[in-house]
Amino acid sequence: MKKSLAVIGLIVAVVAIVLFSSVFTVHQTQQALILQFGNPVRPETEPGLKFKVPFIQNVEYYDRRILDLDPPVQEVILADQKRVNVDSFARYKIVDALEFRKKALTDANFRQVFGNRLNSAVREEIGKILLGDMLTAKRAEVMTLITEQMKSQAAEFGTEVIDVRIGRTDLPETTAQAVYNRMRSDRVAHAAELRANGEKEKLNIQAGANKTRTIIISEAKQTSEIRRGEGDGARTTILNNAYGQDAEFFDFYRSMEALGESVKEGTTMVLSPDSELFQFFNSVPKPVSRQ
Repeated sequence: MKKSLAVIGLIVAVVAIVLFSSVFTVHQTQQALILQFGNPVRPETEPGLKFKVPFIQNVEYYDRRILDLDPPVQEVILADQKRVNVDSFARYKIVDALEFRKKALTDANFRQVFGNRLNSAVREEIGKILLGDMLTAKRAEVMTLITEQMKSQAAEFGTEVIDVRIGRTDLPETTAQAVYNRMRSDRVAHAAELRANGEKEKLNIQAGANKTRTIIISEAKQTSEIRRGEGDGARTTILNNAYGQDAEFFDFYRSMEALGESVKEGTTMVLSPDSELFQFFNSVPKPVSRQ
C-alpha cells in the first residue's frame, strides 16, 4: 500500500514538472521567442498563457515597448573644418523577435552594431553642413535625412526606428576657445570702428558748432558796434543841442558828472573852495534879504 502511494506521488510529481515546463506566460509588455536546441522556432507576440515542448524548447523574452539607443558621443568634422562633439540618440522597438534573434543575436550586440550605424549616418550627414547651420532650419533637414536612413536599415534587424535626435552639440575645448577668440576679435574690431565713427562725428559736430559760434559772435559784435556808434552819434547830437541852448548849465552838468565818477564809496577828497568843481556854487548869487 505504501509502495503504491509512493509510485502515485512520484507520477504526480513528474506530471506536475512536465506540465510546469510546458507552459509559460507572455506579459502584455513582452513578446516571446520559442527556441529548440538554441534555434529559433516561432515567436509569440500575443499576451497570455502559452505552451511549449518541455525540456526540449525554451523561451526568450523581448520587450515590445519603445526602447532607447544612446551610442557614445563622437567628434564630427564639419564642412568648414570645425570640430563638434555630437551626442545623438534613437527610439526604436522590436517588431519581429524572430528576425531580431537571427540578425542581432542579442540586445547588446544590436545596440553596438546599430549604434555604430547611427553614429556613421550622423557623421556623414552633419559633415556636409557648416557650424552656423546647426542653429538654423538646416538642422531639422539633416535630422530628417538621418532618420530616413536609419529607418531603412532597421527592418533588417526586425526593428522599427521611431525617431532619431541630436541631444547635444558641443564644441571641443580647443575649437570653442578658437571660436571665442575670433568672436572677441570681431567684437573688439567692431567696437573700435564704432568709436572711430563716433569720434569723427563728434569732431564734425564740434567744428560745425564752433563755426556757428564764431559767426554768431562776429555778427553780434558787428551789431553791437553799429548800435554803439549810433548811440554815440545820438549822444553827441543831444549834447551839442543842449550846449547850444544853455552853455553854463551844460558846463555845470559836466562838472557834476565828473564829480560823480571821481567820488566812489569810501573815497575822501580834499578840495579848496576856489576849486573848479565849486566855481558854479561860488558864482550862484546870494538871495537878497527882505527888511
